[in-house]
Amino acid sequence: MMKNKILAISLGAVLISGHAFAHDDHGHDHAHSHDHNHEHSHGAPMTEMEKKASNGVFNDSDVKNRKLTDWEGKWQSVYPIFLTGDMDPVFRKKAEEDKSKTFDEYKEYYKKGYATDVSNISIENGVMTFTSGGKVSSCPYVYAGREILHYASGKKGVRYLFECTKAKSDAPKFVQFSDHTIAPRKSAHFHIFMGNSSQEELLKEMDNWPTYFPAQLTNSQVVDDLLHH
Repeated sequence: MMKNKILAISLGAVLISGHAFAHDDHGHDHAHSHDHNHEHSHGAPMTEMEKKASNGVFNDSDVKNRKLTDWEGKWQSVYPIFLTGDMDPVFRKKAEEDKSKTFDEYKEYYKKGYATDVSNISIENGVMTFTSGGKVSSCPYVYAGREILHYASGKKGVRYLFECTKAKSDAPKFVQFSDHTIAPRKSAHFHIFMGNSSQEELLKEMDNWPTYFPAQLTNSQVVDDLLHH
């Protein structure tokens, strides 16, 4: 496991085989702008510890290892939804509630954060499959530890690290999940970081954080979820 780092830097997306594998935001800090309510999307009540974790405030000793099964399922990128303009009500609401950014500034911030050409991710039996345009790549992944990030704001976040076990796979060698959860629990949505350089390099990524929701949700259901966080 890597030593905890204090990260307050911003880098661009990591490029893999011509694809921009974007990542989670939250260099500003991972208890970011879409405030989480006190239930996960699947309806299970959050514990007090989980509420603190979703707000970026928790004890390091409460952070636990997690398995890839926490993210198992079929997932869709929210970036194509963003591009339709359907998310504009979300950014208007943010601008009304938090005057630190205008509507246009919020929209640009999330455009940079959500940007990715990986439209779908499927996770099953330890194998991750990535769909980008007409290209599909898969690889079995193994757990490589967790990293607690300390942000300049004083809040914290956790990334869960996984590594591809096939040297010749076209799938990203290194993957990191961030979903505002610090202990075993089925993920309701997540931000992901992917690259071929190293886990350390991915930990520096703060501005580009592709975000994924369950594939079965419609555009309006995703927007509704974001509006009610």
